[in-house]
Amino acid sequence: MIGGVRLAGGIALIAAAALVQVTWAPRLEVHGAFPNLVLVLVVGTIWTAGQRAGLAWACAGGLLLDLTGPGPLGPHALALLGGAYLCGSWVRYVDRDSLLQPVLAAACGTAAYSVILVGADEVLGLPLPPLRVAVQLAVAAAAYNALLAPAAVLALRRSRPELAI
Repeated sequence: MIGGVRLAGGIALIAAAALVQVTWAPRLEVHGAFPNLVLVLVVGTIWTAGQRAGLAWACAGGLLLDLTGPGPLGPHALALLGGAYLCGSWVRYVDRDSLLQPVLAAACGTAAYSVILVGADEVLGLPLPPLRVAVQLAVAAAAYNALLAPAAVLALRRSRPELAI
């Protein structure tokens, strides 16, 4: 019973993050970038529930993001999996109680996400921004997500265990 509630809560949370990301988050733009709420949630999940859970939610969240856009299915899922894998590798070697480490991991995970997403778009023949613009957006997004990561970690730590993803 508790496993089903945990799964349902996780599905609702990742779906809400994806929907907010594609609807309201663009209104929070800073220097052309807006928060990647799914990535921030995945980083929080990795920090609180481990790499395996984070990778599962990265795949699910990425597919939800792909479904909300006009492009093919897969690029966001692949990019989120890459960022999640980097963050999951990071968490094994640092103090999980530190709030500085998720900040750094979120920034690096965002950078990996950005590089993989641009690479996937290049392979698929989708339009790409100029390199200077892509780098500027990746840096701004990394800073934005890094600032939000501690809040996600704290919120997931404080959530009741049966509702945590």
